[in-house]
Amino acid sequence: MPIRPPAALFALALTAAPAVAQDILQDLAAGEATYMRYCVACHGIEARGEGPMTPILMLRPTDLTRLSATNGTVFPTQRVVERIDGRDPLVAHGSPMPVYGDFFEGRGVVLRTPDGTPIMTSQPIVDLVAWIESIQE
Repeated sequence: MPIRPPAALFALALTAAPAVAQDILQDLAAGEATYMRYCVACHGIEARGEGPMTPILMLRPTDLTRLSATNGTVFPTQRVVERIDGRDPLVAHGSPMPVYGDFFEGRGVVLRTPDGTPIMTSQPIVDLVAWIESIQE
């Protein structure tokens, strides 16, 4: 005789499923505002890695307008999210890139990479990543 999960467990699984599949809205204006507040000092107004902090950094900040171009024309969504929230630290000037994951906390949402891979993150990071993707050359 097959083992069946309790009905409550099955119901819980069904109610959790739509949260993973939901579409998320991206707010480019909010993403740009976040960029101007947290990222512009290193990456610059034009996001080309020429911010006022550049002279004191050991590694030049990335030109954020060329992320797709340097990744075979595909925007590297997962890498960008993980650099911002600290899951993929980058050493510059002897310490990791400022990790703003705590500042960007909020309701957890699922962002999908171009190949459909889900990444759990927050709405402010979704907005910032959407804005960075929108400035690709």
